[in-house]
Amino acid sequence: MKVPEELFIGGEWRPSSDGSRITVIDPATAEPITTVANGSVEDGLAAVDAAAAALPAWGATAPRARADVLQRAFTLMHERAEELAELIVRENGKALPDARGEVNYAAEFFRWYAEETVRVAGTVQTAPGGANRILVLRQPIGVSVLVTPWNFPAAMATRKIAPALGAGCTVILKPASETPLTALAIAAILEEAGAPAGTVNVVPSTRSGKVVGAMVHDPRVRKLSFTGSTEVGRALLHVAADTVVSTSMELGGNAPFLVFDDADLDAAVEGAMVAKMRNGGQACTAANRFFVQRGVAAEFGRRLAERMGALRVGPGTDAGIELGPLVNEAAVDKVTELVDGAVGAGARVLVGGKRPEGTGFYYPATVLADVPAGAPVLAEEIFGPVAPIVTFDTEDEVVRLANDTEHGLVSYVYTRDLARGLRLSEALESGMVGLNRGLVSEPAAPFGGVKQSGLGREGGHEGLLEYTESKYVAVSW
Repeated sequence: MKVPEELFIGGEWRPSSDGSRITVIDPATAEPITTVANGSVEDGLAAVDAAAAALPAWGATAPRARADVLQRAFTLMHERAEELAELIVRENGKALPDARGEVNYAAEFFRWYAEETVRVAGTVQTAPGGANRILVLRQPIGVSVLVTPWNFPAAMATRKIAPALGAGCTVILKPASETPLTALAIAAILEEAGAPAGTVNVVPSTRSGKVVGAMVHDPRVRKLSFTGSTEVGRALLHVAADTVVSTSMELGGNAPFLVFDDADLDAAVEGAMVAKMRNGGQACTAANRFFVQRGVAAEFGRRLAERMGALRVGPGTDAGIELGPLVNEAAVDKVTELVDGAVGAGARVLVGGKRPEGTGFYYPATVLADVPAGAPVLAEEIFGPVAPIVTFDTEDEVVRLANDTEHGLVSYVYTRDLARGLRLSEALESGMVGLNRGLVSEPAAPFGGVKQSGLGREGGHEGLLEYTESKYVAVSW
């Protein structure tokens, strides 16, 4: 696959206005792969011009015609799945099996929203007093700025682009500067699938704050959808407040993983491997804090350490590799600091715990036992292959521990007691719960968090409605 390396604005591939470039680094070698155009404020505003110009025609396009574009994009992504997966590995670092899974997941958003696009239904009812009818229409919200992270460069792009296009909106995608190639490849696929010029624009940039800020302050932009850290999300909410732009925020997580004495330990360990090690732990949904009831804590820790210690580590493109590098040096430094801090406070290392020598941004799969309360590794989003285990005794105690965080994206619970599982699903302060399951991501389901893990939902029918406005018409007949 030949991947474009320029900005995509108004249906044209063009260099940045000031000629600057972004160097894309291979995390496995710490060496450059290539460069792409580095968008400026002027480029961002040009993308808004293009999206605004394309909006009236695209919004008026028949839902079936919009759906057909998304369906063709789904087909093209599947035809090029292996090439896209290899591209993700090169710029992101994740192991090839993980990248293949991401491509399949990303493509499914195009298929799901191809189906949902034709189901944006309004309502009509008689007013309670009988004086008139209440007619509610669902209309496209307008030009949408989409800001995506590096950890799932394909899936986070399609999860936003597909519902926006399906609803009749036009978009400007600002991908993470670490992983712009995947976003540009998806733009090329959408162009080939028949997305009209200006409906999809892609502006990679290292000047994220200035470029996104300028676009959001343009009165023609009516939607900002962001996936990334809570810290950056807070700043963007301040920016959006200036022009009262509708926002969707999918922010950080600090997911608890609860294992009770009555749990199926085989299933719990398998679930932990998925919840913790997907993308090497670099996911907002990653299990961050393992709370294990005292009766099975030692055995669970032993089994998890055995499984994580057996993972093959290396460049994601190599055969048999299950754990690739982290995305950059700063990520390795953060994980190292968190692990060293926990060990210094009394935690025991069951496996891993020390960065290997050599090139690339690697950190081994690590399991920590007896992690003391208050350790930063329990308070911060790790974003790495580290599983800290805390022992608990009672259900009330673990609910308190699990909810003791500003985040509330996802929780995981393993128990054979269905009543307990459902009771905990209600008590845990998170937008999603994996009950005896280590994976919750699903295009047909509403993805999102509570507290400081975000606002709004992506996926499901709710994800499509995020890109619409309700218009009420009072009418008599």
